[in-house]
Amino acid sequence: MMLRRGFILLLPRLVGLLVVACCSVSIVYMLACTPKGDNQQLALPRVHSSTVKEGYEAVLQEQEEQHRNYIISLKKQIAQLKAELQGRSEQLKNVQNQHPDPLVIRLDHSNPEKAQANLLAFLRSQIDKAEVHSGVKLSTEYAAVPFESFTLQKVYQLETGLTRHPEEKPVRKDKRDELIEVIELAVGSLNNPEGDGNVKHRVYTASDFIEGIYRTEKDKGTLYELTFKGDTKHQFKKVVLFRPFGPVMKVKNENVNMADTLINVIVPLAKRASKFRQFMQNFRQMGIQQDGRIHLTVVYFGKEQMNEVKSILENTSKSANFKNFTFIQLNEEFSRGRGLDVGARFWKGNNVVLFFCDVDIYFTAEFLNSCRLNTQPGKKVFYPVLFSQYNPSIIYGHHDSIPSLEQQLIIKKETGFWRDFGFGMTCQYRSDFINIGGFDLDIKGWGGEDVHLYRKYLHSNLIVIRTPVRGLFHLWHEKQCLDELTPEQYKMCMQSKAMNEASHGQLGMLVFKQEIETHLHRQKLSSKKT
Repeated sequence: MMLRRGFILLLPRLVGLLVVACCSVSIVYMLACTPKGDNQQLALPRVHSSTVKEGYEAVLQEQEEQHRNYIISLKKQIAQLKAELQGRSEQLKNVQNQHPDPLVIRLDHSNPEKAQANLLAFLRSQIDKAEVHSGVKLSTEYAAVPFESFTLQKVYQLETGLTRHPEEKPVRKDKRDELIEVIELAVGSLNNPEGDGNVKHRVYTASDFIEGIYRTEKDKGTLYELTFKGDTKHQFKKVVLFRPFGPVMKVKNENVNMADTLINVIVPLAKRASKFRQFMQNFRQMGIQQDGRIHLTVVYFGKEQMNEVKSILENTSKSANFKNFTFIQLNEEFSRGRGLDVGARFWKGNNVVLFFCDVDIYFTAEFLNSCRLNTQPGKKVFYPVLFSQYNPSIIYGHHDSIPSLEQQLIIKKETGFWRDFGFGMTCQYRSDFINIGGFDLDIKGWGGEDVHLYRKYLHSNLIVIRTPVRGLFHLWHEKQCLDELTPEQYKMCMQSKAMNEASHGQLGMLVFKQEIETHLHRQKLSSKKT
């Protein structure tokens, strides 16, 4: 590795010398080929000499011979330089073959010592590439990777989402363990300074820790800077740690055939016939026409609007020649968990992927494939984070008309938000749902049952895939806050309603609507006067 680094450092100097040599030769050639000044003219024969013509021819022939010799000499020198440069390139290539670049390192398990050395070299190179010792030129202000700060009790974060707060205790075990480990390593480093084995130092503890900052560069690692109390009021101890990310390693490479993987979409429903009509338009286009490997199970509570719902389902069946549906009617109070549980257990065919869905959900054919690819019986369940739509009347209030539904489904901060507090839309194999125990049927009404099931999977050995998906949308609908709620519940309901209505900026525009209109009116009057 030292030989390689030395040669790499020498190579730019060598190339520079070769360039200088080529330039020098070119200058010599130009000087030699430039006609002489008046005071250094060639001794040409006199005009009146009888051998004028022969004399001129002899001089020109001599000059041509000199030029020819210079050209031959320069060509030889250029050839020598090319040969030397090629030789150096071959040497560099040999060195690189002996010491592979960390970016393309492969761990050779047949030679553990070499694999360990290569891995250590790679990890050290990660520190050199990260912004640890010096900064990196960035194209825009948005390219900077911000730090987040932490103390013994709290984490202060920028990317909060809707379920996280600007200041909070680290809830996730991996984040909590990470920061505890970093603080312990820093304390150990302070209590065992290098090179001062015989010198007595004060003993540092975690209580001396003041604050730290950290940031992660996804391709390099995480940088931590921790500040501790010093010996006096205005003295501090600073420890910088870096957790390098290792080289990418191939885990597996497999073909996945989903041609015969059926999805059973289960929708619990009570009333809401108009919403079901909109849902069936989406189901027909994406599920029947584009995907084609799908079954629909509707679990209907009560009898009000039931005939209308059945008519919509039957009309879709006839017009699309679609027979893969099941309609289950229950004469009992609506319970989302109960409806999904009944629909899942009603299936009598082979093991099938279950997609628990609501009537106000819009999905794409691409999402259905994601549903298949992220589930595996006895191995994985899929909990997508869907994109929740804001109130179109507010979003597009300044437009002449509200765009069509398909045109509204754009993932931007002005149009909606990632619903990271919701766990109701999920895909899993029926066998996993049955083995985990299904829903808690003691939960009545709407809500709560999805979190309970989610926690069951988290407490199991199954892998839970939780990720935002671009093909799953929650369509906006008005949220009703009932009068029978307590004052505190009503306040929380209204806060939730506001969060689903529009973005912070859009709500601000509504609050300051009067001021904006007054300003525009003044501007209009001012323009008329001028």
